[in-house]
Amino acid sequence: MAQTSWKNFFLSVFDYKTEKYVIAKNKKVGVLFRVFQLAVLLYIIGWVFLKKKGYQERDDSIQSAVITKLKGVALTNTTDSGLHLWGAEDYVIPPQGERIFFIITNFIETPNQRLGHCAESIKVPDGHCRENDDCTEGEAVISGNGIKSGRCLNSTGTCEIYGWCPIEKQHKPQEAILRKAENFTVYIKNFMRFPKFQFSKSNVLETNNDMYLKKCLYNETHHPYCPIFRLGDLTSWAGHSFQDMALMGGSIGVLIQWNCDLDKDYSKCNPRYSFTRLDVKSDNSVASGYNFRYARYYKDATGQTYRTLFKVYGIRIDIMVTGEAGKFNIIPTIVNIGSGLALMGAGVFLCDMVLLYMMKKSTFYRESKFESAKYESIRWKGKRRELKAVSEDGTPRRQDTWQGKFIELAPTKSEVNS
Repeated sequence: MAQTSWKNFFLSVFDYKTEKYVIAKNKKVGVLFRVFQLAVLLYIIGWVFLKKKGYQERDDSIQSAVITKLKGVALTNTTDSGLHLWGAEDYVIPPQGERIFFIITNFIETPNQRLGHCAESIKVPDGHCRENDDCTEGEAVISGNGIKSGRCLNSTGTCEIYGWCPIEKQHKPQEAILRKAENFTVYIKNFMRFPKFQFSKSNVLETNNDMYLKKCLYNETHHPYCPIFRLGDLTSWAGHSFQDMALMGGSIGVLIQWNCDLDKDYSKCNPRYSFTRLDVKSDNSVASGYNFRYARYYKDATGQTYRTLFKVYGIRIDIMVTGEAGKFNIIPTIVNIGSGLALMGAGVFLCDMVLLYMMKKSTFYRESKFESAKYESIRWKGKRRELKAVSEDGTPRRQDTWQGKFIELAPTKSEVNS
């Protein structure tokens, strides 16, 4: 007996149980269900597969290298340095061709500085004094130009310092000296790679024409794949005037985006450029603009060192590369289809809630959906099968109840009498 029970238990594992469905003749719930199904279908096909390409495996870990080169010359004539011809080796910092570089468009020059004693600038608060005790010898001037000597100079009302004299010229530029830098050109060469798909490409148009890069200038409509940009155009596309930025400096971001569908041809994967100003532009803000200082050192005939100090203003270019590639893969396809089927199931749950708890005839629908069954257990004695209680027509008397979608079939009359 026990062996038979265990055998039946293990064999029942391979039984397939199907659900029981109740067809509700309710047009409102039927329309709600079909609208929900249609919405899910449009979401899966339109958004997941067509818009977001949910059938593709994605790779956003782009690897890239950027090489830059500037060209252009400008002639300046200043009081301190006279005529000077500026080339790329003069106005580009650093000159190695990196993805972040600075182009000088304006400068304030302080020539022939030598180490010695001179008065601190009156624009430095820590340099002000009334007597010698205010100028502690050997103390550095905070945000100043040198070391205090211990003397207070009545002629200026500032401390005497030991430093590079004369001190830096302090005035605000009125116009950009390198105004013609607007016509300088920037050559941006970008190599990128998506490691997951072993896909590599460059933003330079693949052509055998040697003259192409010497003549073309980037234009979104006519030359979208030319990697040479006019400096004035970069500031214009960022929404600002070059001459305004050239006066006090600024920062421009050049974003190169590689969004590639690798299910298409190799030639369809091309960069898109966008331009924006990164620094805060405000006429009343002391933080607007971009400048820094550097010096050029020389030796005179006697071997003494002197220098020329430059406070330079200009445009800093930051080149940023981002991208994402996609290629068909069966796994994300199956996952997204499965998610869609799960959403379909949510529609069944929603409509069940409306039908069973929110309709006027919800009691009727609940009674149709859920069945109650009463039964008495059958006991076995050897080869004779006896029922605890049998009705007159030979069927089991029903007592205990449960609710569910599964119905246990009663034994036939011949089985009971045997």
